[in-house]
Amino acid sequence: MSTLIRIAGRVFGLPRPRTRRVRGHRGLTVPMRDGVALKADHFAPWPRPGPTVLMRTPYGRGFVLRVLATSIAAQGFHVVLQSCRGTYDSGGVFEPMRHEREDGLDTVGWLRGQPWYSGELCTYGPSYAGFVQWALAAEAGPDLKAMATIATAADFRDSTYAGGAFSLDVVLTWAALLSAQRGSRLANLVEAGRGQPKLRRGLAHLPLREADVVATGEEIAFLRDWLAQPGADYWDQRGHASRRAAVTAPVLMVGGWHDIFLPWQLDDYAALRAAGARPRLTIGPWTHGSFGLLRQSLVESVGWFHQHTGDALHQYTGGAYTGDGKVRPRRAPVRVYVGGARVWREFEDWPPDDARARDWFLSPGGELAGHPPQLGAAPTRFRYDPADPTPSVGGPRLLAGGAGSLDNRDLEARPDVLTFTTAPLRQPVTALGPVSATIYARASGDHFDIFVRLCDVTTSGRSWNLCDGLVRVSPGRFPADASGVRAVRVDLWPTAHLFRPGHRIRVQVSGGAHPRFARNTCTGEPLATATRLLPVDVEVFGDPRYPSALRLTEDGQG
Repeated sequence: MSTLIRIAGRVFGLPRPRTRRVRGHRGLTVPMRDGVALKADHFAPWPRPGPTVLMRTPYGRGFVLRVLATSIAAQGFHVVLQSCRGTYDSGGVFEPMRHEREDGLDTVGWLRGQPWYSGELCTYGPSYAGFVQWALAAEAGPDLKAMATIATAADFRDSTYAGGAFSLDVVLTWAALLSAQRGSRLANLVEAGRGQPKLRRGLAHLPLREADVVATGEEIAFLRDWLAQPGADYWDQRGHASRRAAVTAPVLMVGGWHDIFLPWQLDDYAALRAAGARPRLTIGPWTHGSFGLLRQSLVESVGWFHQHTGDALHQYTGGAYTGDGKVRPRRAPVRVYVGGARVWREFEDWPPDDARARDWFLSPGGELAGHPPQLGAAPTRFRYDPADPTPSVGGPRLLAGGAGSLDNRDLEARPDVLTFTTAPLRQPVTALGPVSATIYARASGDHFDIFVRLCDVTTSGRSWNLCDGLVRVSPGRFPADASGVRAVRVDLWPTAHLFRPGHRIRVQVSGGAHPRFARNTCTGEPLATATRLLPVDVEVFGDPRYPSALRLTEDGQG
């Protein structure tokens, strides 16, 4: 075990272990209030007692997670790795989000009865394993000393229906991953080696209510529920945003600029700040599935837990962080990576207090300028055809492959993608915070999408995507004026990026990003059952009456 601890510590960038001996106890039974038994593994640092770190996950308790748990235990913590209801060898049926509050609180109650439990509890985990922390946080009591919520959010509704569309790639890919856990390991390896053809067919299939069978060979109840777009009661019973203000434990948040949950993770941050809390926030150049995100989050979490328990180590005083095997003092609660500049910066809050908004205006002819258009001009047009939907390239995806910042030139060469680009910049521009756009558009139909993307165009002509967002337009949403023109507000992912002198700022406008977002069939038929496809012609205006613009939050320090 000592060799494994040493190697894992180096891989994860952790400090020197406090113990080289960790005892594992596999397959413990944790009873729930309704009689269902969940299974867990306990990793104990030997021979000394310590605080407990709880990790609840639907992703099994295989080798990788055992190594992760062992590495945390070697830092002086008892670690309980538990499989969520209905996953791996835990009893019951997995219904995403439905049982996590009760099951989490019942697990805390079980911990209180264990002879090795010190009364100090911390929680850790990324993605769904972060969501389950929010589920128990408000009611866990004084035992809960610290949380480390990684690439996650307290509520998954808005990320599922981002912009009013459906986040098809994330949801179907996640459903396929969960389904694969119940299948043959060899079959899964073969499928992955072939590039996941069943999943790709599912993402391309209509109607969407059959996509689960195409991708996995089985019906998936929660996916069909979500495609039916259930009402607020369904999601209110499964989300925990309403309880954020009641959370008193210190919260660490680590996310990535290309993470699928980033906008909603920042909503959690803002809610905690509004409630008077001081969460710690780190945002790096990561995607949801990147190893860099896992590594940095683990290092910061271990330090965070030591800082907020009676087991504190002197080198973590003040919430120090590491990431390259070294320990440095952290001076401010917010730390973000600024792309382009390739530096980390620290702030007292997010967005920075001195950040300022600036509009960049779209003009027919493909120009992007820092001043409003002076003359009227004909709008720029594109046709969106759901039979050949505009593809998604890079950006926030569930899996690391194909996610993040990629060269967009092939995408921008398509006739259904408009681009608006500045002249080469004479001065640097640093975007630092929220990004949004108001697109004045007129369409040949009442149902269409507006997708907006911000790119950095280098001196060599490569166009690298930084952030984006999509909004679904339907009757009654963004009402049209007498000329049929709608002011469509699109919230993009936030960003922190330096556009260097000589580079150009580019804005893309198109009608979709498939399969990241389910294609708009443009017929108004229900999401789950739509099969009829109707092309739509869209006009994008850029004149004094309809000044389409991208709004950047820019660095107030110049």
